[in-house]
Amino acid sequence: MKKILLSFFCFSLVVTTYAQDSPYTTKAWEDAAYITGAIGLNILGFTFIQNKEALTEAEVAELDKNDIAGINRWAAGNYSEKADAASYIPFYAALGMPLAFLPSQAERNNFGQISVLFVETMATTGVFYTMSAGLVDKSRPLVYNKELPISERTEAGAQRSFIAGHTAVAAAGSFFAAKIFNDFHPNSKAVPYVWGGAAGFSVLMGYLRTKAGKHFLTDNIAGMLVGAASGILIPELHKKGNENIDVYPTANFNINGTGINTKGLGFSYKF
Repeated sequence: MKKILLSFFCFSLVVTTYAQDSPYTTKAWEDAAYITGAIGLNILGFTFIQNKEALTEAEVAELDKNDIAGINRWAAGNYSEKADAASYIPFYAALGMPLAFLPSQAERNNFGQISVLFVETMATTGVFYTMSAGLVDKSRPLVYNKELPISERTEAGAQRSFIAGHTAVAAAGSFFAAKIFNDFHPNSKAVPYVWGGAAGFSVLMGYLRTKAGKHFLTDNIAGMLVGAASGILIPELHKKGNENIDVYPTANFNINGTGINTKGLGFSYKF
């Protein structure tokens, strides 16, 4: 994911030109600063993930699925290598969503700008994913499967159930595509179907990740909400007429000597 974000960042700095018929407005230095800050927070989040401790065999043995909330309990013990492998198809498809606009002349003329917005969308989604996955300790459903090798149930990666990263990426990509289509073709009869397709695409990813034993239902719901919000809000905040609204990555450490650290996104509105 880190390499993907860095590649998108380099690409976005090269293709920032766009035609005048775009419903959006972008500013090279402001958008570059946003992407740089968001990638910085992603890298910080990845350090949290890499430093995450694994459960011991004794801790895994003490796990009881009856302690899980009812909305998630049914997924405890799920495991499917086929579902896991299949989930990478919509994952990579979501990362390539901007390519879907190339056949349309209006979007093709603004492909550089759309690419910048897409990078910001994915970088924003990445901030929420890396921070939550790095700081929240929650066992994946597969950890409750006693038929799996103990080495797989105790690895550090098995403690990254919240939030569902694949689902967040799928939702970000699909809802971003729906939002772009909606704004370029607001009068198209296909708009409702495009939005419905985005929702269905995200739900499919959530189903596959739950079946694979990677995430519980609430993890997928959270991932879908984060991705959908990023995919919709980033383009919306760049729409012409919304220039007074600003979103930016922020991080504060040891606030007023309390030892409290905060990391995330800031919002401002200029009156």
